[in-house]
Amino acid sequence: MPSNKPTFAELLADCTRSAIHLEMRDQYAVDEEVEAFTAWRNGFRHDPDDRASWWRPWLDLMQATTARGVVVRRARIVSEPVSEYIRYEHSGTFTNIAAGEQVRWLPRRHASDIALPGNDYWLFDDRVIRWNHFTGDGASAGQEISDDPAAAKLCMEAFETVWARAIPHDEYKIR
Repeated sequence: MPSNKPTFAELLADCTRSAIHLEMRDQYAVDEEVEAFTAWRNGFRHDPDDRASWWRPWLDLMQATTARGVVVRRARIVSEPVSEYIRYEHSGTFTNIAAGEQVRWLPRRHASDIALPGNDYWLFDDRVIRWNHFTGDGASAGQEISDDPAAAKLCMEAFETVWARAIPHDEYKIR
């Protein structure tokens, strides 16, 4: 049965100004990351000079989106000392930046007074939300699309507050 829910690529294609992503978990166990995380745990690191070895469809999508003038920002709220998974994410974030994303990190202790939504999300042009649901152990529990104006406003305001306090990727030192 066909779904009338837009794909992530369709949401980005319809986006004209901004796509923001807030991540609030200290560990994710989504299928496409498990193998890469295991390799990282075993010592594998991407070589920044060997772009062909780490460039992937996700980065093509981000580069095409930013090339159209859409500003893509990602903020991560993290506990410190950071989890092993966050160390893994941090070590590979240079790939996101190479594709045109802007990335910042906010230590969780600096987010205590921010009204945050209950789930990670993407917000497109301050109006369409893609909620990312996860199980307790970090596996994907699906996505949900919303265009509720009050929820979009909460997401936008929360993100902007996090962004203002967060540390740019190249300045954030893992603790």
